[in-house]
Order: sequence, then C-alpha cells, then structure tokens
Amino acid sequence: MSDPDFPTPDSSDDGLPIHFFAEDVDFEPEHPEAVMTWLQEVIIRESCRLHGISYIFCSDEYLYRLNVDFLQHDTYTDIITFPYSAPPVVEGDIYISIDRVKENAGSFGTDFGTELHRVMVHGVLHLCGYGDESDEEEMNMRQKENECLALFASMK
Repeated sequence: MSDPDFPTPDSSDDGLPIHFFAEDVDFEPEHPEAVMTWLQEVIIRESCRLHGISYIFCSDEYLYRLNVDFLQHDTYTDIITFPYSAPPVVEGDIYISIDRVKENAGSFGTDFGTELHRVMVHGVLHLCGYGDESDEEEMNMRQKENECLALFASMK
C-alpha cells in the first residue's frame, strides 16, 4: 500500500511486478526482460518476496526536487528509494537520475550500463533491508552490489 505523502507514478495493470517509467527524460532500459529476471532473482536470493517495484528514471533536477521536498536533503543524488513495505516483502518506488548515473559512470571509469545496473540493484537491496549509513553498512552494500552485478553477468 502506498503512502499518500510520497509521489507515485501511474502504474499500469499488466500484472507484472516490476515497472519502468520515465519522468522528464526520454529513457528506457535496454533488455528490460533480462533486467527484471535478474532483479527478481536477487530478491529471491535475499529470501524476500517481490510485491511490486516501480523504477522512475528522471533528470538530476527532478530527483533533486524530490530529495529536498520529501527527504529535506539539499543535494543531488543518483537514487532515492521509497519503500512501501518492510522486508521480507519488497515493494516501493525507486527514482534514478539518468544524468547522475551518466556522470558517475565517467567518474568511476565504468560504462553507463554497468553503473545503471549497480544503482538499480542498490535500490532493490535497500528494499530487501540493506542500509548504507555507516561505513560498515556501505562496505556491505558495495559487496552485495558487486555480487549482484556478477550474477547479472552470469545470466547473460
């Protein structure tokens, strides 16, 4: 169930548990079926149950406004995750700045696709109960992201 204070995209009623939307950018992920299969496998491996995830791809400015308006953070970010359930149930909206992912890919010396997948699974891991506030949590999150990226590579 959605919290009415959070922004929610209009979802279609196609019965699929993962949806992709775009707000103020023209973007669709490549190979969406493979990405959905991978994300569902990550959730299963984390002993969680997928109820529904909406990915909303947007610009830096769009995500910045959400960060200020809903989290009172006056900073740019690559991702904001709004959970609507607690683990083991996975349900939420994941907003991703395509601008920031492109910039971070260049800064981190990786390609856009890999960085996008890292950010996408980062949101899923938050919904599965992982945090990244402390140094230890952040290190654990990075390790899980790397494991998930390796899983995706093995599924191709």
